[in-house]
Amino acid sequence: MTQKNHIQSENILVINDLCANINGKEIIKNLNLSIKYGEIHAIMGRNGSGKSTLAKIISGHPSYQITQGSIIFKNEDITYKEPEEKSKDGIFLAFQYPIEIPGVSNMEFLRFAYNAHKNTDEELDPLSFLKIIQEKLKKLNINEEFLNRNVNEGFSGGEKKKNEILQMLLIDSKICILDETDSGLDIDALKIISNNINGFHDKNKAILLITHYQRLLDYITPNYVHIMENGKIIYTGNANTAKKLEECGYNYINNLI
Repeated sequence: MTQKNHIQSENILVINDLCANINGKEIIKNLNLSIKYGEIHAIMGRNGSGKSTLAKIISGHPSYQITQGSIIFKNEDITYKEPEEKSKDGIFLAFQYPIEIPGVSNMEFLRFAYNAHKNTDEELDPLSFLKIIQEKLKKLNINEEFLNRNVNEGFSGGEKKKNEILQMLLIDSKICILDETDSGLDIDALKIISNNINGFHDKNKAILLITHYQRLLDYITPNYVHIMENGKIIYTGNANTAKKLEECGYNYINNLI
């Protein structure tokens, strides 16, 4: 193998013939996807094509029922694992619409998440954690007062997305699924978040971007762009695929398949 820690496979994530439904309605239909260590993949598609649903199913959202297929992460079948187990295994999902948690300070929420993902029973105290998080705040151009606010309560769209990336940097997961992280961002925030995603990514991690627009991919270059329609991937191309979609719309894909 090309890397010592990839004992059995270069693939960090393999999805085989996945079918899933919600309330009896099939949403994901015989979907297949393989992502190698060190790769960045993007998923695009029209509204309702199943992009966000796929992200939630990979991370273990309880509302969706998997009826067929498997999800293999780091050579382990995690298809039916609980979301908290998948998270501790190294799967991170940045939500399209991060929820507000009134009454819970951002500082305590982030510290709890950090401690829960450490491979030790010893918890980091607030002062020690503050030293760690201060560096991350600077990278994202976030004021330290941000930590004293309740989680996402009263946050702007850009602040919510920055808070998701802050969690990603702290937890240091192996595969990060970023669901429309670019939505609600102004140009400066988009650049800051993109730079942090690029800085976070390395040969031992993988990133799955879900987006509608080329503008995110101007800053983060994917190895592959997948197009979803009706719950399955109908086309896979390179980074230029997104540029063609921006120019021609999804009819461009229809002419290729």
